[in-house]
Amino acid sequence: MRCLPFRRAFYARVSEQPIGSRAFCRLPEAASLCWGRMGPERVEAHFIWLVRLGVLRREVDGQGLTERVRLTPMGRELLASWPGEIPRAPLLERIHHQLRRSRPRL
Repeated sequence: MRCLPFRRAFYARVSEQPIGSRAFCRLPEAASLCWGRMGPERVEAHFIWLVRLGVLRREVDGQGLTERVRLTPMGRELLASWPGEIPRAPLLERIHHQLRRSRPRL
């Protein structure tokens, strides 16, 4: 979670109410919820990664899965381990993380 661009305020928001990638990008406070500006495709890619890790889950309605995500119980436990803002990983660690996401067998 330290390597991802979302701040603690983002995780607090999705623990209370689900949000989709397009809706996230339209929020006026989106810049304060993450480190830098992102488009819906990039946000969705991060959502998919967090779903695969078990930190987020897709919201379900009467039609099935939606594009909205919500924090999982495991995500709540991870957030509890950081009392304040989630510290940013150093640049080299973020690059390594991105390489492992895009090329997992390297």
